[in-house]
Amino acid sequence: MKACIYPGTFDPITNGHLDVIRRATKIFDKVIVAVAKNDSKKPLFSFEKRVNMVEISIQNFKNVCVEGFDNLLVDFAKQRGINTVIRGLRAVSDFEYELQIGYANAALWEDFETVYLMPSLKNAFISSSIVRSVFLHNGDVSKLVPVEILEILKAK
Repeated sequence: MKACIYPGTFDPITNGHLDVIRRATKIFDKVIVAVAKNDSKKPLFSFEKRVNMVEISIQNFKNVCVEGFDNLLVDFAKQRGINTVIRGLRAVSDFEYELQIGYANAALWEDFETVYLMPSLKNAFISSSIVRSVFLHNGDVSKLVPVEILEILKAK
């Protein structure tokens, strides 16, 4: 069985993330969505809440599960015996950052592979930071995030 890890902060999970997950399920038998604790990013939502939002959002995927982690991605991957990660690319600006991260991870584990997937055009502009900005200014995020988490966002 070929498995991959889709890591991120998911603060919150967006329709763009789900698009990348959907694409990954067409290539891999199992996808682990790995929610990074990553307090250095000062997330809007707690680690537990982010894990919960991802769990709710992916419940209709049969070959996708969620795990939280608070260590190096390479170490998390080694612990699970998975050497492939998926990263989403929206624009050229994402590529430079993701390329650096991919090279750094490969330097830490030479068998580590990064596969880059693009979301569909309708989701290409969506990022968690855009969602947070719209949300914090009381804007409508219903077309940007999974409908299943709208109530959680409203409760914030």
